[in-house]
Amino acid sequence: MVDKEFFFTEEGLKKTEDELEHLKSVVRREVAEKIKIALGYGDLSENAEYDHAKNEQAKVEEKIAKLENMLRNAVLIEEEKVDKTLVNIGSVVKVKEVGTDDEEEYTIVGSAETDPLEGKISNESPMGSALLGKKVGDIAEVEVPDGTVSFEIVSITM
Repeated sequence: MVDKEFFFTEEGLKKTEDELEHLKSVVRREVAEKIKIALGYGDLSENAEYDHAKNEQAKVEEKIAKLENMLRNAVLIEEEKVDKTLVNIGSVVKVKEVGTDDEEEYTIVGSAETDPLEGKISNESPMGSALLGKKVGDIAEVEVPDGTVSFEIVSITM
């Protein structure tokens, strides 16, 4: 089975590497200390602090494994090799819904970097996949629960 590739901008890759390093060097130690303290409370069968710390440890280890897998299968989007006339991963795209004057701006990123509050949408999302490969002036059709919404590509930058 082939592992899924995770597309990253340079910024997103650095952020993920930093998060992994923080989890391994700081958070792991903090959780280990919580477990050590909880062990000092005695009987583990009724030790809520120990149970909580072990659950936290499992979540941290799961997150570390997930990030390591993402980084192992990371594909860096090299800005200088990207066709800047087409929407690609790493592109900043300004769009306008057809029939309105409302413009919105999105950065197309890999699924690992998605952050809708910052306008970062996944290349795998309905909007992201509809925009990929389009040029300025093209119309992207996006399927939404109420039907199809059309967006005109206003500008593409990196």
